[in-house]
Amino acid sequence: MSSSPYVGETDGSHINVEENDDLIDLEEMPTPGEATTTTKRMTRKRKFTSTVWNHFDILPEQPDKKRRCKCKHCGIIYLADSKYGTGNMKRHISTCVRKDMRDVGQLLINSGSMSLSGNKFDAETFRDLLTGAIIMHDLPFQFMEFEGIRAVLTYLKPDLHIVTRNTCKADCLKMFKREKQNIKSMLEVSPGRICLTSDCWSSLTTDGYICLTAHFVDKEWVLRKRILNFCYMPPPHNGISLSEKIHNFLCDWGIDLRVFTLTLDNASANDTCASLLKTQLLNKNGLVCGGKYLHMRCWAHILNLVVQDGLKCIDSCVTKIRECVKYVKGSHVRKQKFLECVAHSSLDSKKGLRQDVPTRWNSTYIMLESALYYRRAFMHLELSDSNFKHCPSRDEWEKVDKIKKFLALFYAITNLFSGSKYPTANMYFPLVVTAYLRMKDEVDGFDEYMSSMVAVMLEKFKKYWEDFNKVLAMAIIMDPRYKFHFVDWSYKMIYGVEMGKTKVEELRWDLKSLFDHYVDISQLTSKSTSLAPTIHNASESCLDNTSEDLMKVFVNILLVLYFI
Repeated sequence: MSSSPYVGETDGSHINVEENDDLIDLEEMPTPGEATTTTKRMTRKRKFTSTVWNHFDILPEQPDKKRRCKCKHCGIIYLADSKYGTGNMKRHISTCVRKDMRDVGQLLINSGSMSLSGNKFDAETFRDLLTGAIIMHDLPFQFMEFEGIRAVLTYLKPDLHIVTRNTCKADCLKMFKREKQNIKSMLEVSPGRICLTSDCWSSLTTDGYICLTAHFVDKEWVLRKRILNFCYMPPPHNGISLSEKIHNFLCDWGIDLRVFTLTLDNASANDTCASLLKTQLLNKNGLVCGGKYLHMRCWAHILNLVVQDGLKCIDSCVTKIRECVKYVKGSHVRKQKFLECVAHSSLDSKKGLRQDVPTRWNSTYIMLESALYYRRAFMHLELSDSNFKHCPSRDEWEKVDKIKKFLALFYAITNLFSGSKYPTANMYFPLVVTAYLRMKDEVDGFDEYMSSMVAVMLEKFKKYWEDFNKVLAMAIIMDPRYKFHFVDWSYKMIYGVEMGKTKVEELRWDLKSLFDHYVDISQLTSKSTSLAPTIHNASESCLDNTSEDLMKVFVNILLVLYFI
């Protein structure tokens, strides 16, 4: 077949267009015997039909008149004229390092549906879709050997080669290795250091597991989160075993020299783990400022511990609310009777009662909130059901209402700290200071009931406040809405004027030391050293007024501090 279209008649009554993947220009050609007849140029465009155009964009025409296209993922440019074909672009798609950076379950899914982007059946694409479905839906490898599944697939395509469970297993491992390599490529080209979070988890069968997650900013300045490892953690779960496990993870991913912080909960084993890991990484000279910023305590977990201590002081009220919810949810008859009380009290039954998990205080807050909404229904149930004996008194309801209003702030802060798709380091200081000042006001207040509860919370809070990571205070300094003014005011409110000034000077010195660390790195990596003396001498004044010459070095600090 010819790759050029032609027009058969001068009146345009017969037009023959050949199949091609690319745009086709149609020019009206002179009819035999009428070569001198002037013709009008007309242009007709067809849609691209090749699947490669899902991954490439056509670029504007260049002076050399050659059509070019650019990869949507990595930006590489190819010639796109029809005479070059699409083979080179197809080969690039299979090896593009920027392709398929979504979650594994969505790798081969187009716009949330399992439909293919092309009309032609491709055995390799089918295998990839099958592998993605097995991973996404947690299907057994034996899935493809089910008789019913084989019958469906054979009906759709009689000559389909159906793979075995061993082949499915091999395909899943192949996809895992490909995705691991893609994440490694992202980590290699990210310009800043990497912040890690780790936690241990026990299954219902008491098997231990450990998870390691990386938080980093890619080369496009987009905040990324990737789970690097989730694997079996054999006993013992002490600090030595945990540090060895995490260190092996870091070496396997090749990021043992690029770690900035490691966020852990407040178990004693984690303190030992952070200390041992710090020693191991310092031996490789892989930490910033001697590793003083490595161990980051999880403040969502700290708030959980603080509030749990406070709730123990009012355990009787919380227990009564918990028993009320359990009683209503105990049988279908009780639920129906409670719904009648809800209707009689003109309340919305769709809001629902929530039962808490005692180890998670935020679920306790949600339970108290829902119970307070149905307070009148509970009171009505107490009058209509003689077996219901756990309803709090009016005074107890009032106490629960005060507690709920006080804990609302901590609930909002916990939700903000738990976010994973936006930066949270710049939120820490203002939110924690607000919580501290709120507790201090309650302790100094006239309500003895609330004062006694909050005093216990404040004592626990101060224990962890003294050991907080100063890099979180540095992050708020980088926020143009706060800078040093807010830190100075906060320290004076917490420590007093004189002690506050001392704390601010210590923080200023730590920030200068961190800045100088990046200046040293810049001097080593920069091709021109003429700017280095100027940068070093200006490190003091840059905290308040940063010149344009210092911005290249300062960007590295922003990458690490602002996007933890």
